[in-house]
Amino acid sequence: MRKGNATSADRRTDIVSAAIEVFADIGYYRATTAQVAERAAISQPYVYRFFTKESLMAEALDVSWQRIEKAFRRVIDTATPERLEAGLIEAYEEIMAAHRSEILLQMQAQTIREAPIRLVMQQGLERVRLLVSRAFEQAGIAEADVRTSDFLARGMLCNVAMALDMPNLMAKK
Repeated sequence: MRKGNATSADRRTDIVSAAIEVFADIGYYRATTAQVAERAAISQPYVYRFFTKESLMAEALDVSWQRIEKAFRRVIDTATPERLEAGLIEAYEEIMAAHRSEILLQMQAQTIREAPIRLVMQQGLERVRLLVSRAFEQAGIAEADVRTSDFLARGMLCNVAMALDMPNLMAKK
């Protein structure tokens, strides 16, 4: 976490980063904002200056979806149609390796029933689905919708494989 004269924006980022780690490690329901504050090296009242526990989880999830979208856009902007899907897979594998906690957080969130958290998950997955589907269509990939569903399903299987330490489930294309 940052030290010294951190701005409010910096502290918000620190809090969200800490929340991603705490929620992924402990679980949303068991984790407390006090644990997030401790991980961020700030006071719990300072966390509440910016977030409730629910809004903090929603923000953490949104950060994780934005990371995927940004990585996929970079691939879409640079890959040839023949390398598009492979490039997206490689980008996602890099995210899984570098931001494991975010993926674990998304997996957890699939079972959380609170409306704001479900909404962030629904919106994030829909944005990624549309991004991939449009890219496949523009690349001239036949049955782009079916290929998009298969691509997303394989990604979810990779998430499970990572969480369970079962790399044999992650089939390479």
